[in-house]
Amino acid sequence: MAQVKELPWPTAMPDEDWAEVSQDIPSVDEPLIKKYLKGQASLIEQEKKQRSDHAFRTALSPVAKEACAIVDRIRTEEMESTWTAKFSSHLSLETGANIYPGMMFNLAKDRMEKTRLWQIVRKMPKGALLHAHMDAMVDYDFLFETLLAEKGMHIHCGTPIATSYQLEAAQISFRFLKTEHVDGKSIWTSDYVPNTPILLTRAVEEFPNGGKPGFLTWLKDRLTITNQESIEHHHGVDAVWRKFQDVFGILRHIIWYEPIFRKFIRRMLQSLLADGVKWVDLRLAFAFSYFKAGSEVPEESYDHFFKVFDEELKDFKATEEGKEFWGARFIWTGLRALDTRMIVQDMDACIAIKLTYPHLISGYDLVGQEDTGRPLKDILPELFWFRKQCAQEGVEIPFFFHAGETLGDGTLIDQNLFDAVLLGTRRIGHGFSLFKHPLLIDMVKERKILVESCPISNEVLRLCASVLSHPLPALLSRGVACSLSNDDPAILGQGTNGTTHDFWQALQGWDNLGLAGLGSLAENSVRWAIFEDQNAADWVKDIKDATLGSGVRAEKMKQWSIEWEKFCLWVITEFGDDGKSLGVIMRETKLDAQD
Repeated sequence: MAQVKELPWPTAMPDEDWAEVSQDIPSVDEPLIKKYLKGQASLIEQEKKQRSDHAFRTALSPVAKEACAIVDRIRTEEMESTWTAKFSSHLSLETGANIYPGMMFNLAKDRMEKTRLWQIVRKMPKGALLHAHMDAMVDYDFLFETLLAEKGMHIHCGTPIATSYQLEAAQISFRFLKTEHVDGKSIWTSDYVPNTPILLTRAVEEFPNGGKPGFLTWLKDRLTITNQESIEHHHGVDAVWRKFQDVFGILRHIIWYEPIFRKFIRRMLQSLLADGVKWVDLRLAFAFSYFKAGSEVPEESYDHFFKVFDEELKDFKATEEGKEFWGARFIWTGLRALDTRMIVQDMDACIAIKLTYPHLISGYDLVGQEDTGRPLKDILPELFWFRKQCAQEGVEIPFFFHAGETLGDGTLIDQNLFDAVLLGTRRIGHGFSLFKHPLLIDMVKERKILVESCPISNEVLRLCASVLSHPLPALLSRGVACSLSNDDPAILGQGTNGTTHDFWQALQGWDNLGLAGLGSLAENSVRWAIFEDQNAADWVKDIKDATLGSGVRAEKMKQWSIEWEKFCLWVITEFGDDGKSLGVIMRETKLDAQD
């Protein structure tokens, strides 16, 4: 084997030669260098004027500017003191983990929640949540305790759950039965008779790995993309999506029993409001059986589902706790993998519910893994049929399509973005691959289409390794309107249904964003929320008018602006000891008003 010869370093320059040469190297104070640096700074500023958050930054009040400066300082301090390699010893070397700014979410989660930046982002008014799948919108600790406390709940399975493989992969189900089934073999043994219902409290007590605590740990692992699964990018996107879709198959047997569902709704609304979210556009695929309280027979339609949701939403808003909550609506979501007949039947059901509960249905979407489902181009006949039926029934159900949630470039799935825009989508869910399409970006900007970005979801579902490689900054720099959403927080490991984790990741991960950038994203969420039914022309006009309009949207945007100013004042009060005094800021504000 030939040996590689190392090249020597250049011969050291004698001191007398260096003294002569160094005199010819211009200093940073030389006019030429100053002119260059001025030109570079000017170029950067010129580019920043193209950002989608430029107008928001330009209009910041003195109080908001100072709050943003304080947050910048805190971010810098924490990057140097908290997110450095010297803290990596406690992390598992098996994962190749190391502490650094912008590290993988599930590895950073515990540490981020102990920072000052977390306290600030948690307090921030986040406006509206525009991309959230209802099934995954309640923390599991609450959901599991609610499940175990509900009398008559049973567990059953098509196989015994006795081996390690069965514990990991068996398709378990839960259901209410009037008669408690306490006989039969344990579900955790090999002689369990498949599909035999077992009283849940009994099954929990008999769980072989630690009784109730062990059962809860096992169930949470079954219903979560675990830390290990989230970082195994070498297995690819399809593998994690198989686990992801299996989770929804189990959750649908827990949530949609009326007594549990009512508690689920209240918990969801409480948690959202506590996180600074005042409105939510929920997505839900209506491919589950819904049971009334005390019934073993599923409902034939979703009428009672919406009746219950409507009641619980109104009851919450009528409480002292919930009086500040603005409300919620549903974007009805069909499953893109279904055949034509099933999709059309689902669309018909959507229209029927819209006629009965017009204030609760706000739009239509298709969900499921894009890479393995039917592309929008393949569903054009069904979509045109739906649009015609809506017109005949006199209802407004616009499109809010998932699109571009893929690593593809020019594939049929990537081209869903083109179809979504051409079909008149008012927002784009994820839009992960949009940054690859400059012409489409221009169309999205021209048509006032917002991108519902979900950074943590995209990371955990293996579209990017961490927030540092997420494409959202590219969209913001090109002037695309975006918002931040949490997608499926319970499944993805957030542990709560708020958006603080996604907001924190964005703030800590991207230098060009800052608190002002977060504020712009939150304001966008209010501007593009579906507060009421509007035709396409009124929708775009309302978005353009913003706070200058006269409708619900303008009112909500004004309310959010007031909350934003109060929040910025809180940041200064709590964290601004080393900044300008509050008195100076208030004097500047008065001078600005006089001018």
